[in-house]
Amino acid sequence: MPRTDSHKIGMLPLSLPPIGIGREQAAELIGVSPSTFDKAVAAGNMPQPRILGGRLLWDVREIHHAFVELPHRSIDAIGSDFEPSQTERNVWDDAKATKQ
Repeated sequence: MPRTDSHKIGMLPLSLPPIGIGREQAAELIGVSPSTFDKAVAAGNMPQPRILGGRLLWDVREIHHAFVELPHRSIDAIGSDFEPSQTERNVWDDAKATKQ
């Protein structure tokens, strides 16, 4: 039987989420690309990783805290002529539009 990587197949029960995650997972957790996540870490908007055996791991709680501390967009910053179609749409926008 071939050897499998335990963290790729998910040995933890779903009720016990990981506390340390890699770069790609960290980026996905906050909804950005890995390169955007790297820029946020470099700018100090996201936490620095921890190191375990040469591997970089981010603490999920620290990411969550850093995300909550990010500023909200203000209406003044986007102007009074703001049109939702001028921004990126996502599945939540599409679902809301379908219900209306």
